[in-house]
Amino acid sequence: MTNPIYLAIDVPHLRDGLALAEKARAHIGGIKLGLEFFCAHGAHGVHMIGQLGLPIFLDLKLYDIPNTVAAAMQAIHVLEPAIVTVHASGGRAMLEDAKAAAAEHTKVVGVTMLTSMDDRDLERTGIKGTAHDHVMRLAELSKDAGLDGIVCSGHEVKAVHKQWRDGFFVVPGLRPAGSAAGDQKRVVTPRQARDDGASVLVIGRPISRAEDPAAAARAIEGTL
Repeated sequence: MTNPIYLAIDVPHLRDGLALAEKARAHIGGIKLGLEFFCAHGAHGVHMIGQLGLPIFLDLKLYDIPNTVAAAMQAIHVLEPAIVTVHASGGRAMLEDAKAAAAEHTKVVGVTMLTSMDDRDLERTGIKGTAHDHVMRLAELSKDAGLDGIVCSGHEVKAVHKQWRDGFFVVPGLRPAGSAAGDQKRVVTPRQARDDGASVLVIGRPISRAEDPAAAARAIEGTL
């Protein structure tokens, strides 16, 4: 079975990101590079991390008019990402164009609701209903638009997987048992997310901030 753990690397210095990935590489299945990393290091940084030979999840959360998102998707073909994110709330036309513009072997997944948000945060944005309801609506939209899957918290992945059996589900905001939640509000353990249907487990601080990142990654891998 392919290791579903993708290590989230967001560091100000590229050498630190490379060192972290090298330490944990034996116990992870891929690397997630987000906005902080991409803004700091750009395409060069992605290429450098890619030389480690692990799949790259480029978490850019693209969100703009359809033509702009399609152009951005085409621009990152050269980076050969395994996974790219777009915001599912961008609407069906944007999602369809994003998928159409993606490279053949790149999975495009729709970000539904950030794991740092809860029902109250959602209401303050003017959206009625629960986080669960909102995620389910955006999952259906993403499926209808032809995306490969979605990003959602571990709280929703079981229900989404039940309705979208062949979907590809990325679950962030994971914390091993006993770990601090930090700024995440809707968290579960890596094992629970995997059991509930997660395809990819995005894990950052529990590994990157551990005294021994390799040991931390190995311990999480051992629970799966």
